[in-house]
Parts: sequence; C-alpha cells; structure tokens
Amino acid sequence: MADIMKKTKPEQKNQCIKKTAPSLEERGVSRKELLQQAQKTDNDEFYTRYEDVEKELDMYSQSVWKNKIVFCNCNDAVDDDNDKRRTSAFALYFLQNFNVLGLKKLICTYFNGRIDRLNQRTNGCVFTKDSLREMKYVPEGYTGSFDDPLSLKILHEDADIVCTNPPFSRAIDYWRIVIESGKKFLIISNITNPITLAFVPYFREGKVWAGYNRVDEYLNQKREIVRAAGTWYTNVPIKNRPKYNHLKIIPLKEIPEKYKKHDDSKMLIVNNCYIPSDYKKPFAVSARPILNGLLEKGYKIVKDQYFPYVNDKQGFRRVLVKKYKEI
Repeated sequence: MADIMKKTKPEQKNQCIKKTAPSLEERGVSRKELLQQAQKTDNDEFYTRYEDVEKELDMYSQSVWKNKIVFCNCNDAVDDDNDKRRTSAFALYFLQNFNVLGLKKLICTYFNGRIDRLNQRTNGCVFTKDSLREMKYVPEGYTGSFDDPLSLKILHEDADIVCTNPPFSRAIDYWRIVIESGKKFLIISNITNPITLAFVPYFREGKVWAGYNRVDEYLNQKREIVRAAGTWYTNVPIKNRPKYNHLKIIPLKEIPEKYKKHDDSKMLIVNNCYIPSDYKKPFAVSARPILNGLLEKGYKIVKDQYFPYVNDKQGFRRVLVKKYKEI
C-alpha cells in the first residue's frame, strides 16, 4: 500500500500557532454555533459493523459488481497498517472480496484524522485499489466530504455504484446528490425515510426502494454498540424480496378490527402491514409496508404526508397510498 503524501504536514504545524488563529468574530461564527457543530459531528460518527455490510451485500449477484468501480464516499477509511479496527467495514468488505466480486476498482474517500474544531477544517484522503496496485493520497484542499468538488467529480466521472453509510443528519443532501447522479447505490439510512416528506418523492417516483435488511446496531468511536433505526436502500433491482411475506394483502372485511380504523375525516388507516386488496380509495399506511415492498405490488403513493386525527388528537405521520393495478 502506498504511503500517504506528506506535503501538508509542515503547513499544519504552522497553523497551530495560537497568535495566528482567527477569532470567532473573524470567522463569522458564534461560540454556540461552534459547540452545536461539534456536538453534531460527535453524535453522527457511528460506524457500520462488518457483519451488517456482509449480510446485505452478499444478497446481490456478482453481475451487480463485476467490472464495476465501487465508490465508498462517506468517511470510509482504509488504515495504513491494515488494522481492521480502523478500516471502514465497507472498505474492508470490498478489499477482502475484490477478486471474488470481479471489481474493476475501489475508491474510498474519508477524513484524514480528527476535525479541527477551531478552524472547521479537515484533510481529506483518497484511497484507490485496482487489480495492479493500491494507492492513498491527500489532495491539496480536499476535505473528504461527499459534497467536496473532488468527491463529486469522482461520483460523476468514475463511479459505477456507490456503497456507504452516510451521516443521518446530512441524509437529505446525500440522497439528492447520489440520486441525481444517476448511479447505482446501496446505502444505509433512517428507517422512517419512506414517510419523511423530503424523501417520499424518491419512493413515489420509483427512484429508490428498500434493500433486504434492517440495521439497528452500530459502533461508536469507542467501538461500543449503539442503537439506531436504520435500513438499507437501493436502486438495484430486488428479486424475490423475502419481506413480501410480511405484507398481508387481503379483502378489507377480513382485516382484524384492531388493525383498521377511520380517522375523524373518514380516512382509512391500516396497521401491522395489513393491506386491503379490494379498497378503491386512498388509505393511510406507515413506513413498514413500503419497506416490505408494497409499492411493488400494484400500489402507489398519492399523498406524500398525512397526519390522521382521531377524536381531535393527532396521530403518527403516514403517507396515503392507493391500489392502481393487479399484480
């Protein structure tokens, strides 16, 4: 593995002189904003476990990967000493299975070290591997962020498929960038995205759907287990989705009473993945049926956000769906 370029180290030492550090006023930021940014960074640094990456990616045929350039663009570090504990689970999976999958190239981008909270700067690193060599370098001025100009250039000009766990707090920006790129992707994100207003159009327009598995456990910086409700999302076709079996598509009269009701505006609400097969009007569902493949069974989203009221009390957010064809 090639050594990281070290041209920037002398400059970094010079920047540590306190007298040259800009004041908060000079940087146009308040102390409160700086602390909020620091907290946001710490809270978002969760890492995917290798077993969760392997469990999902093993579900896809070799044709998805063969002769493809895979881009891991969200702090997917590759350790200099090949230490698995300091290497992203995504990078590790593709490094260990490079030949088995028949990859053409792997590109990983990430932050090279901790964030400089004083100047809000990071040094970004690019790792590449092809059939001949591995190389790591630190481009001048590169931050390592997925929306850095260099990251966007790699996404648009080099990548065939993107695979990573983007920070949940920046998911809106990440989804927009990746989906608009037109590239294939396999990413982890919040389990409520199918009913969250910013993401619903992607599901409604058939630009994204759930992958095979949920991801509920992650690692923090201390390698301790933390819980967060996530799942895989993709635009790679899913064949014979196992979770179709979780959908209970039956006539309305056969749905148990405790799993169906009408709200104050007479809108039908169904729960526990019960879906009326003979109902011609829109009805309200949670995220679970959509994650289980409801939109692949002849139903479509007709309203991106709906809050039911029962006895003047607001219920949980949902979307309205309607049957439009027989499958």
